[in-house]
Amino acid sequence: MRRALTLGLAGALLLLVIGVVVLSNRGSSSGSAVVVRGVIGSEKKPFFDDPRVKAAFKKAGYDVQVDTAGSRQIATTVDLSKYDFAFPAGTPQAQKIKVDHKAKNVYVPFSTPMAIASFEPIAKILAAAGVAKDQGGWWSFDMAKFLTLVAADKRWSDLAGNTDYPSNKQVLITSTDVTTSNSAAMYASIASYVANGNNVVASAAQASTVANLIAPLFGRQGYTEQSSEAPFDDYLSIGAGKTPIVMIYESQFVARAVAKDGSIQPGMVLMYPTPTIVSKHSLVPLTDNGDKVGQLLANDPTLQGLAVQFGFRTADPAAFAKVVKDAGIATAPSLIDVVEPPTIDNLEALIDGVSAAMKSASANTTTTTK
Repeated sequence: MRRALTLGLAGALLLLVIGVVVLSNRGSSSGSAVVVRGVIGSEKKPFFDDPRVKAAFKKAGYDVQVDTAGSRQIATTVDLSKYDFAFPAGTPQAQKIKVDHKAKNVYVPFSTPMAIASFEPIAKILAAAGVAKDQGGWWSFDMAKFLTLVAADKRWSDLAGNTDYPSNKQVLITSTDVTTSNSAAMYASIASYVANGNNVVASAAQASTVANLIAPLFGRQGYTEQSSEAPFDDYLSIGAGKTPIVMIYESQFVARAVAKDGSIQPGMVLMYPTPTIVSKHSLVPLTDNGDKVGQLLANDPTLQGLAVQFGFRTADPAAFAKVVKDAGIATAPSLIDVVEPPTIDNLEALIDGVSAAMKSASANTTTTTK
């Protein structure tokens, strides 16, 4: 009897230990810091990996650990049950997550406008075509005139006076995968606004119509990456031969310039689409600890200052202006022609429409070539 009782107690203790081990690590401690787990857009990974950022979180008592995924994936397919916060790059995705998970708050600690990374000779070719205009080191990029070039299937060699880049490639902006990446979704949002008569797509019917008009922007590119870092790295390392114009977050360009690692070379320039969209990096807390991280990112002076070092715009425009000046690059000092993306339902309808139009075009091409 005593032996059975002893074995029973031992078994109960073993089950208790196993239960503790398999519990979620969310809220567990790492040394003296509480572990907080988040899933973020890949464009923020360098920020979260920075030792100064980690130290600022540790000082506040948190060990913040992150995984990356496309912002649309974060809102639609990622299992968020194992995370304390979700941190996509855009407002529409954050709003979906907030509704789906009944979150009380959304924090927007920093933002960055969509921009186009290019090279001065390319910018001058586009200026001659009426698409770009030098604004004093940074360039504006007329999206309506660009869409006209794409609709006419223009190639770089077709552009008048182009002796610096006589490529037979189609005039296209390199982007990421529109079905997974926020930067591509924001590109589609900008293009859809222009194609919709300078109006935000406001219904599924409008999304369907506009999707057919803008699908060539993505379908003609061929394979596209899921992460915004990949095409930007190609721009930095391979140059205009592969990516003469690439849709990026302004913060990516600024962060490399601030780092002074040699990746931003003379002649590399930023162009700003007119209109553009400001990508508001929005943290959605899923637990109390996730909420604490959101508060820290939005309010802690050290973290806010480090965000600017990574090229993000915060509530302090003077800090951003100083960082850009010290880095020796030209950015748009103020953003005037800014539009909002569609609501999440209409954005999803737009993306689904673009994806369907791309598949249809591909199928027609395959049938024609048989």
